[in-house]
Amino acid sequence: MLEELVAAVVAAGAAGLVYLTAAARVVKQYERGVVFRLGRLHGDVRRPGFTVIVPAVDRMRKVNMQIVTMPVPAQEGITRDNVTVRVDAVVYFKVVDPGAAVVNVEDYRFAVSQMAQTSLRSIIGKSELDDLLSNREKLNQGLELMIDSPAVEWGVTIDRVEIKDVSLPDTMKRSMARQAEADRERRARLINADAEYQASKKLAQAAHQMADTPSALQLRLLQTVMAVAAEKNSTLVLPIPVELLRFLERGREEGRQTPADDKADDDVDKTERAMEDLRRAVER
Repeated sequence: MLEELVAAVVAAGAAGLVYLTAAARVVKQYERGVVFRLGRLHGDVRRPGFTVIVPAVDRMRKVNMQIVTMPVPAQEGITRDNVTVRVDAVVYFKVVDPGAAVVNVEDYRFAVSQMAQTSLRSIIGKSELDDLLSNREKLNQGLELMIDSPAVEWGVTIDRVEIKDVSLPDTMKRSMARQAEADRERRARLINADAEYQASKKLAQAAHQMADTPSALQLRLLQTVMAVAAEKNSTLVLPIPVELLRFLERGREEGRQTPADDKADDDVDKTERAMEDLRRAVER
């Protein structure tokens, strides 16, 4: 009798241990447990820690609540200004409703991936090339809204979407390089033209100042000659004012018409001596 009682206790203990082993579940900190009883969603979501289900009746599915980083394969499309580009992106999302993520969609990861690819192609067709290259923040926000709208029903929220790279055809890269070079050349020409304009204003002011004092022009001429002569050049080009030549020519004509006019002859002689002195100074 005692042996039968001990055997019954041992059998009951073994059965209880087997039952506990089959019913015990451990949910990790970053997971949530969704329990199905006879195929139907049962009770609340199981929190992290130790939990028990009914063996052969309940089935628990664990859902990861961590943020998932999903790269979006490069999508090729035509922008609104008819440029063919390849764009890839990355999506950050997480599950906020484990029951909806298990019940409402077969595979929420695959669903988010397909929705991201479709939305990326759509955003390429609605945008211009300049927006894809310089205004990515706005495109990221639009892409996030396009993916997040259907994902709410799947118990998933989109945390962030980032466009990684925009690949352009080689012909377009060369065209953009030529455009940038032309723009830089245009700016250089504008700066040069502005400098010429300012210099011309200063020269006009200097010309007015020299017109009031003719001797300043002669001094400037001598300074130019000295500056050129200091370079030790074998050839020296000396500019002579036209007014000086006209003065000499007028002096000769007056000398031919009135040879007896000693004053005119003296002026011509002085001018010729001045030119000879200038020539000698240049030679030295």
